[in-house]
Amino acid sequence: MPKNFSSISGDDLQNTSIDNSVVENLVANREQLKHLLIGSPRIVRSTIHRLHGLGYVAVRDWSPLQPTTNPNQVMSILVRYVLVK
Repeated sequence: MPKNFSSISGDDLQNTSIDNSVVENLVANREQLKHLLIGSPRIVRSTIHRLHGLGYVAVRDWSPLQPTTNPNQVMSILVRYVLVK
């Protein structure tokens, strides 16, 4: 991950045993970044696994594949909270 920013996933916030004020401060100091993948189920899954392999995000952090109005096309969403330094 580049050194000029750090991020925290929703799972990191939910699975941490710290009080709510600390969580609120963590989120308040970060900007929400939404990732949206749209394509065939094969390419969306492949991209999710490639990003995991690069150490960017865990596979479980992505939403389940959702159908779109186009045949043979799905989408998956990821929301991260990024601190830009």
